[in-house]
Amino acid sequence: MTTSSSIAIVVSPTIQVLWDELEIAYSRSSGPGGQNVNKVNSKVVIQWHPGKLPEAVRLRFEAAFASRLLNDGKISITSQEYRDQPRNMQACLDKLREMLVSVAKPPKSRRPTKPTRGSIERRLKAKQQQSQRKQSRRSFDAD
Repeated sequence: MTTSSSIAIVVSPTIQVLWDELEIAYSRSSGPGGQNVNKVNSKVVIQWHPGKLPEAVRLRFEAAFASRLLNDGKISITSQEYRDQPRNMQACLDKLREMLVSVAKPPKSRRPTKPTRGSIERRLKAKQQQSQRKQSRRSFDAD
C-alpha cells in the first residue's frame, strides 16, 4: 500500500479522497473460499466521511446515499466477494469512486417544452377517429 498522506481516489481535481480520510477494517468473510474463510481476514470495510467534499457535491452525495449513511455521517462500504484482501480493498475503492462520479456533476435541469402544432393536430385527429369508431358501434332505437 502507499503512504498515509497520498491520494487514494481521484475523481476530479477538486474531488479527491486521501488514504488518511479512510477508516479501514478487516474481518473474516462469509464469501467464497471454503476453509480459507475461517482463517483469513479477507473482508474489507471502509468508512469515510464526505465532509471534505465541495459543498454542492457533498449535498448531492448525502441526498443520493442518505439510506447508506451512518448516524455520524460516515458512509460504510463493504466487500467480501473475493478470497483475498487486496482485491476486496480495490472493490471497496471502486465502489466509492463510482458513488463519487455519480454525484460529481450536477444533474441537467429539465427545460419544459411545448408540444408541436403537428403533434397536437395528430393527437386530436386520433381522438376524433376513436370517437367516430365508437359512435359507429352504437345501436339506434328506431321507435
